[in-house]
Amino acid sequence: MFESVHLSVSVILALLSLAPLLRVQHWLIRGLDFPRFQLAVLLAFWLLIGLFYFESFALTESLSMAILVLTLARQLWWIIPYTRLFPVEVEATSDNSVAHIKIMTANVLTPNRNSEQLIRLIKHNQPDVIITLESDDWWQQQLAAIEEVYTYSVKVPLDNLYGMHLYSRLPLHNSEVRYIVENDKPSIHTWIELESGERIKAHFVHPAPPSPSENEESAERDAELLRLAEEIDEKHTPTVVAGDLNDVAWSRTTLLFRKMSGLLDPRIGRGMFNTFHANYWFARWPLDHIFHSHHFALVKVERLPPFGSDHFPLLTELALKPELNSPTDAPEPDAADQELARNLRQQVR
Repeated sequence: MFESVHLSVSVILALLSLAPLLRVQHWLIRGLDFPRFQLAVLLAFWLLIGLFYFESFALTESLSMAILVLTLARQLWWIIPYTRLFPVEVEATSDNSVAHIKIMTANVLTPNRNSEQLIRLIKHNQPDVIITLESDDWWQQQLAAIEEVYTYSVKVPLDNLYGMHLYSRLPLHNSEVRYIVENDKPSIHTWIELESGERIKAHFVHPAPPSPSENEESAERDAELLRLAEEIDEKHTPTVVAGDLNDVAWSRTTLLFRKMSGLLDPRIGRGMFNTFHANYWFARWPLDHIFHSHHFALVKVERLPPFGSDHFPLLTELALKPELNSPTDAPEPDAADQELARNLRQQVR
């Protein structure tokens, strides 16, 4: 009896783990990209149960164990790059002789009213640039307290959970608010002038997730990311992309975005830096991201303490040191990736 139950549970775990490999955009399938670590833990636990209880390995037991081993290996293939077991993709530096930029991203959660704690985090960490997400008019009024230091800003207060505010103590140039796919989901694009006088291109985004309350499919999110990737000139222009992508670092879409944009992920080889959900330790994954071109080396990346939102803030400091990384360090798209990206970009008009 137990052998049949074990096999049934093993098959269910395998189906949940492998379903995101299907090119299906419904939120039920795309959402299974998120808990890969949690599913890996369940697979490992169920594997140990089998090893402990099975007295022999007849056909049913062997099939169950084989399913678990192969599925667990596949899950680990996705998540191990976001652990210290994997080589880093972005070189580290402590060189203070080159230009630095410190960026803080914070999804504030619109109904959250703990603005004082966020402002304390800002004052303590002293980022050069702050991007807030889900910020509305109320949050704009509270964040006026930092404008004495952060004198440059782009403000898009909205009450639909997609407001954005950019504050910078560094000069901003040619700033633009764009609605890449959906006319109520803004993104901010600007040039940031570093203290050295050099300028970098920055894109701050917050596409909608695939969910029953937002978009039933991931088409809008995927199209926004891939249309942005299409216009990034990572070889010649120092570029940063940051924000809440409503997607995990290891998903098919995020990996495809990195391939098409040529941007690097400083978390690879260092950790997951799970930023959501701040209130549930057992259900966390990396939704807030920063990617950058090869021109930057990493000074530090850290998840900051919670401040009442369902997201943790993310703080990343980069140094303009193009000789440490190569344009070829980023994953490159093959013909199938090019075709998939073209199809996803064209799905939403």
